[in-house]
Amino acid sequence: MYLPSADRHTAMPYRRTGRSGLLLPALSLGMWHNFGGDRTPESQRQILRRAFDLGITHFDLANNYGPPPGSAELTMGRALKTDFARLRDEIVVSTKAGYHMWDGPYGEWGSRKYLRSSLDQSLRRLGLDYVDIFYSHRPDPDTPLEETMGALDTAVRQGKALYAGISNYSAEQTREAARILKELGTPLLIHQPRYSMLDRWVENGLLDTLDELGTGSIAYSPLEQGILSDRYLQGIPEGSRAAGASPFLSADSVTPELVERLRSLDAIARERGQSLAQMALAWVLRGGRVTSAVVGASSVTQLENSVEAVRDLEFDEAELARIDELVKGAARP
Repeated sequence: MYLPSADRHTAMPYRRTGRSGLLLPALSLGMWHNFGGDRTPESQRQILRRAFDLGITHFDLANNYGPPPGSAELTMGRALKTDFARLRDEIVVSTKAGYHMWDGPYGEWGSRKYLRSSLDQSLRRLGLDYVDIFYSHRPDPDTPLEETMGALDTAVRQGKALYAGISNYSAEQTREAARILKELGTPLLIHQPRYSMLDRWVENGLLDTLDELGTGSIAYSPLEQGILSDRYLQGIPEGSRAAGASPFLSADSVTPELVERLRSLDAIARERGQSLAQMALAWVLRGGRVTSAVVGASSVTQLENSVEAVRDLEFDEAELARIDELVKGAARP
C-alpha cells in the first residue's frame, strides 16, 4: 500500500486561484507527455507518487493526452483507483476538451455536444464522478461563445465538474467568457495560457484582465518544450524533441544565436544557485501573478529538480533586466 509522505505539504507553496477558495500548488504535474501507452506503468506510477509526496496536489490532463489520445486519463484513473483511492479529497484533477479527439463533425472544437460528450468519456476513463476543473481547451471561431460557456456551466450544475476554466483564449475572449459565465452563475475560475521567458504574450493584456476579473492562471510550457533547460546548451542533442519529428518544436527554432542566449541565461541561473530550468520556472511564478506552472516529467529525478525551483522565487531588478535583454531577440512571435 502506498503511504504518502507525512510532510508533503510543508515544502510546496500553495496559492489562491483568483478570488476563489481553491488553493493550487505553485507547480502542477502536467500529463501531456510521458503518461500514455508509450511509457511503462511502473515509471508513471513512480512519478505520480513522488509528485504527491512533494506536495503536488494538482494533476493536469486533457481528453487527447497520450499517446494514444485518452491514455493519460486511463493512467491517472489507475492511480486514483489504487495509490490515491483514499486521497481523492486531497487531489485536484483537471481535464479539457477542444482539440481533435474523435472522427466526424462532433469530435473537436467547442460545441455543447462535443464538450459534454467528451467530459462523460473523460470521467469514465478517470473512474470519477466529477473532475475538479473542466476547461474549454481552445476558443471555437464558429461556435457562439454562449454555447461553449453554457456547456461548462452545465457541467458544473450537473456536478460533473466543480469549477470552469478556459485555455488559449485572448484577453478579449476571456473577458467575454467571464461575463457569460457570471450571468449563468458559474464563475470563471482559471485560465491556462502558454507562458515562458520566450513566450510572453500574456503580458500584453491577459494578465491584467485576469487580475481585474479575479480569475486565476496556470502557465503551460514554462520551459518551452525543454529549450529552457540544460538540454540545448550545446545545441540539439540526439533524442530530444527538436531532433525528432515533434510538431511542437522544430530543429530550425534552435538556432546558434538562441543557444548563445541560453548559455547566458544559464550563467544567471548558476549565479542564483539554480539550473536554467529552475530559474525559468521561478521566473514564471515571480511576483505571484501566476497561480501555478505546469511541469512535465519523464523521470522522478527530473520532477525533483523542477520542484527545487520553489525554494527561490524572488528576483532582483538587475536580474530581471539582464533576463529581459537576453530574451528580447529570442522570444517567440
